[in-house]
Amino acid sequence: MENKNTEMNLKPFIRNDQFNFIKFELKNIISAHLSVKDKETLDALKLYAFDKIQNLFPDLNEEQSERLYKIIDIEEETQAKHFLHELKQYVIPFANLTENAIRKLFPKIGKLKVPPLVEMDCREISYLGWNDVGLGRKFLVVEYDGKLMGIEGTFKESHKGICSICNRLEEIGLFVANVKSGKESYVNRGNYICKNSVKCNQNITSLDKLNSFIEVLKK
Repeated sequence: MENKNTEMNLKPFIRNDQFNFIKFELKNIISAHLSVKDKETLDALKLYAFDKIQNLFPDLNEEQSERLYKIIDIEEETQAKHFLHELKQYVIPFANLTENAIRKLFPKIGKLKVPPLVEMDCREISYLGWNDVGLGRKFLVVEYDGKLMGIEGTFKESHKGICSICNRLEEIGLFVANVKSGKESYVNRGNYICKNSVKCNQNITSLDKLNSFIEVLKK
């Protein structure tokens, strides 16, 4: 009964990018169990994976650590899926977005096409992004310095390459935003990012690249 109460009181403490990192480490563990027979080697690999995961959380408490430590017991795909299913309840959702709130982030866009929010699981995104093919533009809603920002720019599909946000090989395009560079001057800044923002969010295992991308646009 005490353990059940502890689970109920354990608040979300994992970001989407951290959850993706854990999934990545789980894939390595499952692959190792299919190819490595030496128990000591497998145990060392699991402890190393747990150590990397633990380092993502500088302020991890005992209950949170115990929850993550269960990764040590995983040997096959079914166990991994069950572990991730349980762990997902501790993922911190991205900002609770409404259509009205999003429109306020883009006050200059009169007929903004907001994506269907009811279909979105806010625990699965580190930022919100969508394309308006008709306008040839891409819209991003990001959280930076504790505040929500709306960023919009042109988007030209390119080729397969490395996304500057998720750092993975995907279908990318050149995103360019016209940003303020002084009291009255503006300049175009941008980089190549994923065409599919849903896939991009699934790939993100760290916020470093996303934050760097935002900082470039804010200079």
